[in-house]
Amino acid sequence: MQERSFTKRLTAGLVPAVPYLWLGVFFLVPFLIVLKISLSDPAVAQPPYRPVFEWSDIAGFFGALDLENFEMLTQDDLYFRATLSSVRIAAISTILLLLVGFPIAYGMARAPERHRSLLVALVILPFWTSFLIRIYAWIAILKPEGLLTQALMGLGLVSEPVEILNTEWAVYIGIVYAYLPFMVLPLYATLEKMDDTLLEAALDLGSPPWRSFWTITVPLAMPGIIAGSLLCFIPAVGEFVIPDLLGGSETLMIGRQLWSEFFSNRDWPLASAVAILLLIVLVLPIVIYRDVEARRMETRP
Repeated sequence: MQERSFTKRLTAGLVPAVPYLWLGVFFLVPFLIVLKISLSDPAVAQPPYRPVFEWSDIAGFFGALDLENFEMLTQDDLYFRATLSSVRIAAISTILLLLVGFPIAYGMARAPERHRSLLVALVILPFWTSFLIRIYAWIAILKPEGLLTQALMGLGLVSEPVEILNTEWAVYIGIVYAYLPFMVLPLYATLEKMDDTLLEAALDLGSPPWRSFWTITVPLAMPGIIAGSLLCFIPAVGEFVIPDLLGGSETLMIGRQLWSEFFSNRDWPLASAVAILLLIVLVLPIVIYRDVEARRMETRP
């Protein structure tokens, strides 16, 4: 009996330890490696930074670390402008994703139950094709002689080629297309559980549909809105492929600058410092939101 009780306690302790172990191995350890590289100096060697950790010279290793790369980020406004531009583009893209994804998710949640599985499958269907191939397809659509221009000219809406490729508009289109399932699926999961009798009661009490939508549907869908927005905003800030292929050289985003420092300039320490900056930009608002939300839940009656 005591052995069985000990086994239960051991199991109860191991279950919450698994996610912490996962985070430690796949997040904390890589983060510490990147942080260590960001405190190093660039070198024409392999790996292209110093110092390199050696057990025989631990004191010398830590003594050689410095904050020069972070100081450089504060002195060159390129990284500050790239960060602001990335946050702006990601925020606008998230708003566009919400405007496009909410009606889709609402329609899926109100569809007959026998059709919902098919609709969910259609939403995730683009994931069956390579992300890179899908973005390259948008190049063929958005280029001046592409399918979009041909369609608009065929309908008589424009008389000359439309210049969308290599602009921020192309980046918005690419992000909305690529990340739409990440917005739709959390919204659908929330809206599907909504009690329809609440809307019927509001209608019986004389509330117009638009007011019922804003006072009932939107508040109940808020967990899905927040989850979808975070799932889209976070990767969009560090996006590299879409701005590089669709945005052209004029689109300034931190993901492209990070790639340039790593692979073009071979300055791994500075690139790691940029990665740490990007992580702070993304994690800090999430931590603040979780703290505010936890306090709000504690004060609820």
